[in-house]
Amino acid sequence: MMHILETERLILRPPELADAARIQALADDPDVAGMLTPMPFPYTLESAESWIRLGHAEIESGESYPFVIIRKADNLLIGAVEIGNEVRHHRGEMGYWLGKAYWGQGYVTEAARRVVQFGFEVVGLHRIFATHYAHNPASGRVMQKIGMKYEGTLRGHIVKWDKPVDLLMYAILRDEWHLSQSPSPAS
Repeated sequence: MMHILETERLILRPPELADAARIQALADDPDVAGMLTPMPFPYTLESAESWIRLGHAEIESGESYPFVIIRKADNLLIGAVEIGNEVRHHRGEMGYWLGKAYWGQGYVTEAARRVVQFGFEVVGLHRIFATHYAHNPASGRVMQKIGMKYEGTLRGHIVKWDKPVDLLMYAILRDEWHLSQSPSPAS
């Protein structure tokens, strides 16, 4: 089933083949691709089309839910966010990226918060986790802002562009998320 999610400033929807050129243009940047393990560089139109096709298959199987991030103000695609679904363990890994021109404006925090809600309320996950490269602390701040807790560092866990990279892991459990959504008692 295809889902469309909404926030105050964003629409999150499954990617379409018509998005491929825009995705390629944003992702074909070493500063963007350099922060993501699975993203190749250069990022070609074929890479974008392949990601879109794979995403549709994963949505159909319930294995993963990729979304493109669309800014409502101008209907512009600015990035992507995805949440996996490891059914056996009721957990999902979340990942995200934005085109460089859109960094530092709160868009990824807004999108990630909405996808966490989707993961718990619709997908039925118990745990959502995410990792970021140690040299990308801004991504860790996003995870903290949406209520995730730091769980540890996976030293030299990934090799990106022939260099070992440390990953910092964050996670949130469904009960923690529900508590964070409850209104505070009046003082």
